[in-house]
Amino acid sequence: MSTHTEKLKTELNKQPQQNPENERFVYKDDDDIDKAFNWKQFARLFGYMKPYAKQFLPLIILMTILGTVTKLAVPYLTGVLAIDQAIRQSNLPLLYIVTASVLGLYVVQWAANVFRIKYTNIIGQRVIYDIRSSLFAHIQKLSFNFFDKRPAGSVLVRVTNDVNSLQDLFTNGAVNVLIDCVQLAGIMVILLLINWKLGLAVMITVPIMFFISTKLRQKIRIAWQDVRMKNSRINSHLNEAIQGIRVTQAYTQEQENMKFFDGMNTESRKSWDRASTMNQSFGPLIEITGGVGSMILFWYGAYLIQEGEVTIGLLVTFANYVGNFWDPINRLGQMYNQLLVAMASSERIFEFLDEKPSIDDKPDAKPLPKIKGDVNLEKVVFEYEPGRQALKGIDIEAKAGQSIALVGHTGSGKSTIINLLSRFYDVTQGTVKIDGIDVRDVKVESLRAQISIVLQDTFIFSGTIRDNIRFGRLDATDEEIEKVAEAVKAHDFIMSLPAGYDTEVEERGSALSMGQRQLLSFARALLADPRILILDEATASIDTETELRIQEALKVLLQGRTSFIVAHRLSTIRHADKIIVLDHGEIKEQGTHKELIRHGGIYNGLVEAQFRYL
Repeated sequence: MSTHTEKLKTELNKQPQQNPENERFVYKDDDDIDKAFNWKQFARLFGYMKPYAKQFLPLIILMTILGTVTKLAVPYLTGVLAIDQAIRQSNLPLLYIVTASVLGLYVVQWAANVFRIKYTNIIGQRVIYDIRSSLFAHIQKLSFNFFDKRPAGSVLVRVTNDVNSLQDLFTNGAVNVLIDCVQLAGIMVILLLINWKLGLAVMITVPIMFFISTKLRQKIRIAWQDVRMKNSRINSHLNEAIQGIRVTQAYTQEQENMKFFDGMNTESRKSWDRASTMNQSFGPLIEITGGVGSMILFWYGAYLIQEGEVTIGLLVTFANYVGNFWDPINRLGQMYNQLLVAMASSERIFEFLDEKPSIDDKPDAKPLPKIKGDVNLEKVVFEYEPGRQALKGIDIEAKAGQSIALVGHTGSGKSTIINLLSRFYDVTQGTVKIDGIDVRDVKVESLRAQISIVLQDTFIFSGTIRDNIRFGRLDATDEEIEKVAEAVKAHDFIMSLPAGYDTEVEERGSALSMGQRQLLSFARALLADPRILILDEATASIDTETELRIQEALKVLLQGRTSFIVAHRLSTIRHADKIIVLDHGEIKEQGTHKELIRHGGIYNGLVEAQFRYL
């Protein structure tokens, strides 16, 4: 049985009490969900509405008040005026006036609601746009170590699901709370003014209802946070499953993956059911409380009628107001649940927004001037994790225009060195200097603008061939794009495509061969015209014939540029000015190809071993 299968079965067999979310997908940012309601965070969330407050808020408030006042006027007109005065006194003209007035009030209420909904939707959509934009922009600035700790699906769910869950809160929820609060306050004042005894008797159930409902709030909030957490893990696994579908099918692990996904999906469904059940408990609670309030109203109201303190019309007015009283309380309960869902998502959004890039510009950082390309690594020590050194006192000197080859077994530190050159990470100890300037003292953007990297696993974006090459320099002309494509021997295969440079390619360039994608990445890097060029296993996926053509092109293209070449195929670095042999984060040998062969050390052994199996 494969290791992958064993791992999947082990995860599936774990008991929910021990590990309800499948331990494989427990991430640091999802660990603690039992947090108190954060009012500071609540205020921060609604701070996104501030830019639109002056433009739309006064009109929304006006429409809200107008709609609420007209709604509150209707029960009084129908009860006191229509029943007690018009009907009891057979005053038909007054009845007609009251009827027309009620119809007019309903028209005004409808118009006020139309305008209110229109402008609240405008504000809500703009706020969601701003939150999503700021989140995506911030993620673009985060450092590599942030993404090292999180799968792509966990990041994706923040920008999609979590942001979308805020939509109802901003488009309807916030204003509905205002409406319901104004309506409740208005009803309470009216009831007390009409008959304070009957008003107090009806409202005696309100404190009881709030006391009972508050007992559910903590559990509901935690339940919705748990739902978000499990959905995030499903997205993370789904992203991994799609990215690794070729490996899954190659090893016939589809059934095991389906079982594993089904386990996560089942836990997500159960989590949703728990949260939804708690949500639904608010409705019956309000209905029961409202029923008790109605019983008190009619019991005590009948007594007051007998005592002559209230009329039948007044009791009908009370009944209408009480009916309108419990509806907003019910909506406020539902709104609180909606708020808990939104707060669970906002916690996760703000957690990302509060994440500080580990690689950032110093306050006094200056743009890196145009460089010659001298590179120095001085006593560099680097740790991905504390106590585990990936580099141990590395010293490298590269003069402008030199080509430096880095060789060694997997895990020897080759890729770590080039990551430090581009300042994707900062050194733990020592310095990395370009033209004598510490890379930590300059603006990151100005540094990376003068460095191009070609990776073994090149990324092709959805779009045209031309757009993918132009990614290296967005202001490049079509002629410049075609020129660099010709230089790296990519022009011929591009012209053989259906639409040439305007051929559309899908994400990751699945319609292109590995060699063709690599040629495009060469063109992209060279279009940027960097002073320092890094090739990280850039020819590993290219056939021998294509490699020979590229080697000829590189002789011209690397001229005048400092280059760092990471290679396992040692035939590609024979002409490098300096070859550095790394082993477990230390430099063991360095020199030219001929010097290292004569030395007869590690490099010579690597060359002999490689050619032995050709």
